[in-house]
Amino acid sequence: MNQAASITRLDGSAYQAKDVTVLDEHIVEIVSDSGEGAQRCGQSLGSIAAKMGNGIWTVEIIPAEIRPPARSAAGASGNRIRIGAGAVTNGGDDTKLVVAFNEQVLLGRVDAGELADGCIVLLESMWREHKDPAIVKSYVEAHDALLAKGYRVREVPMEEECLKLVRDARRGKNMFALGMLCSVYSLDMGLAREQIELTFGKKAVDVVTANLQLLEAGYAWAEAHLDFKFSIPAQRATVPQLVANGNTALAFGVLASGIDICAMYPITPATSASHYLSEVFEKLGGIVHQAEDEIAACTFAIGASYAGKCAITITSGPGYSLKQEAIGLAVMAEIPLVVVNVQRGGPSTGQPTKAEQGDLLTAMFGSHGDAPKIVMAASTIEDCFHSVITARKIAETFNMVVVLLSDANLATSQQPFPRPVFNPAWVAPPIDQSTLPVGAKPYDWDAETGLNRRFVPGQPGGAHTITGLAHDRMSKVAYDPETNEESLRARSLKLAAFQKTLKPPQVHGDEAGDLLVVGWGSTKGTIEEAVDRLRAEGHKVSSVHLRYLQPMQPGIGEIMKRFGKVMTIEMNWCDSLDEALIDPDNRRYSALAMLLRSRYLVDVDCWSEVKGQPIKPATIRKVLLAKLAREV
Repeated sequence: MNQAASITRLDGSAYQAKDVTVLDEHIVEIVSDSGEGAQRCGQSLGSIAAKMGNGIWTVEIIPAEIRPPARSAAGASGNRIRIGAGAVTNGGDDTKLVVAFNEQVLLGRVDAGELADGCIVLLESMWREHKDPAIVKSYVEAHDALLAKGYRVREVPMEEECLKLVRDARRGKNMFALGMLCSVYSLDMGLAREQIELTFGKKAVDVVTANLQLLEAGYAWAEAHLDFKFSIPAQRATVPQLVANGNTALAFGVLASGIDICAMYPITPATSASHYLSEVFEKLGGIVHQAEDEIAACTFAIGASYAGKCAITITSGPGYSLKQEAIGLAVMAEIPLVVVNVQRGGPSTGQPTKAEQGDLLTAMFGSHGDAPKIVMAASTIEDCFHSVITARKIAETFNMVVVLLSDANLATSQQPFPRPVFNPAWVAPPIDQSTLPVGAKPYDWDAETGLNRRFVPGQPGGAHTITGLAHDRMSKVAYDPETNEESLRARSLKLAAFQKTLKPPQVHGDEAGDLLVVGWGSTKGTIEEAVDRLRAEGHKVSSVHLRYLQPMQPGIGEIMKRFGKVMTIEMNWCDSLDEALIDPDNRRYSALAMLLRSRYLVDVDCWSEVKGQPIKPATIRKVLLAKLAREV
């Protein structure tokens, strides 16, 4: 559908009206070399669209290296923004429009299979006139090849236009590109100007002014030179909204939960969770402790918790591995602790900036000896906020370690969600420091639940020695078989006691059908979108998304029995039976599929994709159609 639209310039004059194509959604990317501001451009675009009332989901495009070589296909840095007329729960399918600051980063996205057929490309044209003949040759060949493949390439003189306003175009192209995209998507330039002022508000006035001029110049160029314009209907939210990524939402959750201490060591992609906390936490009475390493961060948090504070430590996969012995101490000493693992690609250094769900089994079983921990997973950006509050409550109720799994997809993606209204029930109550009754034992396990009262240092009548050794109810070292088994039993019963408090997971779709898809973590929005597409086509497909992985919620076995086939969709490895070497006897199943098969004795199939990037709804739809067509 087409409509006409006009917009007012900063000086009050109006641009000539252009025909506008109305869309339900669009996906746009901005890619550049590292340091050229494409990520900031994308974040700003997403914020402007969200403030207009559009649904958005942004995905950071981050190279594996901190500073890869300039003009390299593997060095693409930027952002991918899905803008929708309604709520958006994931990054969507293929990109429909891309702004590229050079042809090499663009080719990286082409090679990754991210661009849709006929994708519109707005390509920086400065390389056609470069003084290096090799660069000119590379640019011309790439440009012509892209045209031959059917991409709609428009060359844009970004460097030339920016140099009319600033001395260093490298520091201005991102705002020029933002202006072009505001024109292309008919975004409110008033909101765009506000976003510029917010982004650069702490800098000098001339910096803000220059960026506003670049924004206007980009908009004016697009209005004058581009023969297309889109509009995605928006509806302003009726309640206040936040636009945040998952790591910032985690930080909000730390503040709202009453946690006092966040101890961590910098590690990608978890580090940014501490950035916001570092700015505000001390003003609210909290402490961000940057330790000398991951082990020290974990033991600092354990010590703080032992002293009666609420403590959390945040890390990623390699850091979680280093924390294992300390986590075992918290389990043995029954000291409450929240551990957040923002998963990334592995093993070893792996892909530090890429998304994966490879740490589930490590979170559950990665310890020497029996060390039961509650393991839960956030599934949306908003859920990152609420999950921290819930994890803190569980840890301090059961005197346990609670592991909260996120991943790089949630960590760096942005999405609007309703601004939480503070609830006093979120905050930890004061520690009970009243005098303990005579004969009270620090590990006086309840015979049915395994629960015991939390002792804190200085509590009258509560003096005892903390140890990581096997111990009896008085915390005295005890190696006799009966005491060891009794304490193992008590710690294990906590999982069962907690499981009794849980409700069955909700089924997305009909309660019975031909195929049930089970997932966990950041794949929720993608899985449900794929399921909805298939249901609209008449297929009897439903999904269940698990928040708790250890222990699992009740009723899962009964739900699975109501479907002809069950399979998991995950971002961790599983073998494909299409491989010549793979057969049912040697096949490796993905993590959740393995857990479901062993616990419920159901023939749960699995499919996974471990490409370091979010799975697309269209990919899942194709996989599920193949599963439906296959004989049982």
